[in-house]
Amino acid sequence: METAIGVFGSRERAEEAVKELLDKHVPKDSIVFLTRSENEAAALATELGTYAGGFIGGAAGLSAGVAAATLFLIPGIGQVFALGVGATALLGFLGSQTGAAVGKAISDDPETPQPTATESCSEDAALFLEPLKQGRSLVVVRTDSPQAAATACATLDRLGMSMQARAAAKMQAATRQIGEIAIVDISGRITLGEGNVMLREIMVDLLEKGNKHILLNMTQVIHVDSAGIGELVRSHTSARKKGGHLKLVNPHQKVRDLLQMTMLSAVFDIQEDEHSAIRSFGLSSKAAG
Repeated sequence: METAIGVFGSRERAEEAVKELLDKHVPKDSIVFLTRSENEAAALATELGTYAGGFIGGAAGLSAGVAAATLFLIPGIGQVFALGVGATALLGFLGSQTGAAVGKAISDDPETPQPTATESCSEDAALFLEPLKQGRSLVVVRTDSPQAAATACATLDRLGMSMQARAAAKMQAATRQIGEIAIVDISGRITLGEGNVMLREIMVDLLEKGNKHILLNMTQVIHVDSAGIGELVRSHTSARKKGGHLKLVNPHQKVRDLLQMTMLSAVFDIQEDEHSAIRSFGLSSKAAG
């Protein structure tokens, strides 16, 4: 399963991306739009309710979009709306405990039940959705189709906040151990079909071997696409689900700029150098060197 994440500063650009994805036959059940704004959710539901065979529910108009939306609450963020028939699957990917169907919630119906304290997202989901705090909206595509994933990456990279495409060496990685800490030295690019798969395999191997403290040394990573962003989020979430912690060490300035622009810098624990990263785990002096 490939995951591509596009971050947008305006609903219009996000809407354009969703339309293009549908026009290019990316399966509608793999696309989800995330926003904190009820107005954005309602506007997008109205616009896309019957678009390309029904991105939201398949019936006409706002009611279809609202009925297919999912509302969940995140401590410190508040309500978040997920639009798209793949919303439930996405919430599972994020590790949410439950999702509450919005029904008529967007229409201010006082009789509509609201999510309770138990119907809230996990901390992993809260970290993933951090960019929404700053008014960003997100389009997430999760698909098993290599062709659909490639189309999604190209669209999200072009229309969303992204790094300028550049030639870069393929990703290379080496893993080393300092005490209880696994360090992955990465160079090149983390992109669809190359670096993202390698990073996934490395993370699976480390976590299966019981590594709980993992550093990604990204000083030499000079390009990350929307699938690479998705893989970094997946790695972070996978480590948390295993009771571990993932930190990024000294990302290349271009990557750092991307993370700051998309507000994803708030998602990851970013350390300035390896020594401070090791010390930040609060382990024994042997590990801290």
